[in-house]
Amino acid sequence: MKLHIYSSEAVTPTSSYIKTSCAKATYPALCEQSLTPFEKTIQKSPAKLARTALAVSLKRSLSTQAYLNKLKRIKGLKPRERSAIGDCLEEVSDSLDRVSKSIQELKNCDKVKGQEFTWHMSNVQTWVSSALTDENTCMDGFGGKAMEGRVKSSVRAQITSVAHVTSNALALVNNFAQKH
Repeated sequence: MKLHIYSSEAVTPTSSYIKTSCAKATYPALCEQSLTPFEKTIQKSPAKLARTALAVSLKRSLSTQAYLNKLKRIKGLKPRERSAIGDCLEEVSDSLDRVSKSIQELKNCDKVKGQEFTWHMSNVQTWVSSALTDENTCMDGFGGKAMEGRVKSSVRAQITSVAHVTSNALALVNNFAQKH
């Protein structure tokens, strides 16, 4: 007996473009899953793909920031946990600023060529890389056995999620810079 499984999802040229582009990302499945809903916006444009990936990172960062703000207000946290969450919030806030600036800077790339394009792209690459560092630095305050537990686990899950989409965005930004 053979079982045939058919997907109702049509493979469009744009979804193929997203899949091919995401194959170069650090987390290809997540990249494809997070960007496919925007295929009509992206079309087959490396610039739109990079901008959309940054927008996904920004949205995930905002969600993480809101989560950390709620978590910080929970009663019964150890002082060290509250402090680590506060430090993490600062890192996420810095990351948000950098990704937001990167989105704006990427828009400037549409209007320029040559060395000016390279300069704007270099800014974007630097800021997105710094945003990723900020996200990863967030977990530093949760080091050591005294910090093991549900708070650390929940923060790690949030930060890992945002760091993965930011890493993918950086890969797509780098790919756009190389193709231009």
